[in-house]
Amino acid sequence: MPGKGGMKPVHYVVMGVSGSGKSAVAARLGAYLDLAAVDADDLHPETNITKMAACVPLTDADRVPWLESLVRWMDAASSSVVACSALKRSYRDILRRAQGDVVFIHLVAPRAIIASRMETRIGHFMPPCLLDSQLDALEPLEADEWGIVVENTAAIQHVVDAILAWIGKTRLTLISRVRSD
Repeated sequence: MPGKGGMKPVHYVVMGVSGSGKSAVAARLGAYLDLAAVDADDLHPETNITKMAACVPLTDADRVPWLESLVRWMDAASSSVVACSALKRSYRDILRRAQGDVVFIHLVAPRAIIASRMETRIGHFMPPCLLDSQLDALEPLEADEWGIVVENTAAIQHVVDAILAWIGKTRLTLISRVRSD
């Protein structure tokens, strides 16, 4: 399925542990890029939400069907911006099954800042008691994974501006990859 303007689809996955700012950054980035955006938390089955709310970390078996549903959403959206933890390389490999290019934007911040965000947010099922399990599970992007690591300690607009600048620099790479495919 072609992306916007007949180009190969591109999916920007804003990744990181819970509390890293994925949802807010992905929503704003999607608006700037005029792309469909989704918070993968909205696609979790109720069983996953119940487990996490009870401070029980998800297993790979819990996550795989959820990630596969996210890939189906990405394919239906053509090009998109997705907020998803994508903690492990194997999870990112599943997301890379989406049609087109999948680019990862890994948001990072000091543990204390993330913990503070989690403790003060309202209405989210992910409790602060799971932060350490997420940090333990996190596998940084590897050299062969297309993406960028962005520190998310500044105002959201500064973070989004840095991402947009990086996307602008890499857009020529995206275009040349489309033309060579």
